Amino acid sequence: MKHMLKLFLLLPLFWAVPAHAIDVMDVVKKANHMSYYQANDGRAKVNMRIIDAQGRTRVREFIILRRDDDDTDTGQRFYVYFNKPADVKKMVFMVIKNMDRGDDRWLYLPALDLVKRIAASDERTSFVGSNFYYEDVSGRGINEDTHTLVKEDDNYYIIKSIPKDPQAVEFASYKSWIHKSTFLPIKTEYYDAAGEKLRSYSALKVDMVDGYPTVTASSMEDHKTGGKTLMNYSAVKYNVGLPENIFTERYLRKAPRKYLR
Repeated sequence: MKHMLKLFLLLPLFWAVPAHAIDVMDVVKKANHMSYYQANDGRAKVNMRIIDAQGRTRVREFIILRRDDDDTDTGQRFYVYFNKPADVKKMVFMVIKNMDRGDDRWLYLPALDLVKRIAASDERTSFVGSNFYYEDVSGRGINEDTHTLVKEDDNYYIIKSIPKDPQAVEFASYKSWIHKSTFLPIKTEYYDAAGEKLRSYSALKVDMVDGYPTVTASSMEDHKTGGKTLMNYSAVKYNVGLPENIFTERYLRKAPRKYLR
């Protein structure tokens, strides 16, 4: 919790709401908004370090483009373009979030010149060999779980979430620490049915970017394997003016380089 305390001291007050005036779904909706929907669109360079239990490290570098379809925190498009290392260069991960059905996800593998659809059953599998899952990158639907406010202190809402379809996921529940002033999720822990911790996410650094509180360093630890993944975000920019047409299958093979520089 040391990182969480440091972040609380650094963050200014945003959206401060009296405890009696808010219910658990309000907290969950605002946390989802702050994690995935700030501004109309956004761009960031990401350095990912994947560290196994023996301390061996692999590095991935990529650029994330994100565009919201509307103001309802539902329709959204993600485009992730890989620059390094050589074996993943030009690989693309793309997501289109849908209001009325499951999200559409694609992976373009340049070595095979193959576009692969990612099935719903694969959403909670490793994202390019890291301890983050595909669903962690683009977000989990807030209506897929039942949420309960289990504790509240001066700094955080602590929420326990249980999947409505337990057969679709590898966890039995997860607990989130939502920062009261910014509504950013600062920590999330996933548990199995026996209450054993499976994975844990931490926001390690938060900066103000274009007026928006933004996580610029995070980690995901796998407590079963002993591995962890660190992500550092740089050159973060909001309201870039990304056109909708670059988030289509055509641009899986033909990268929109103007927005990737």
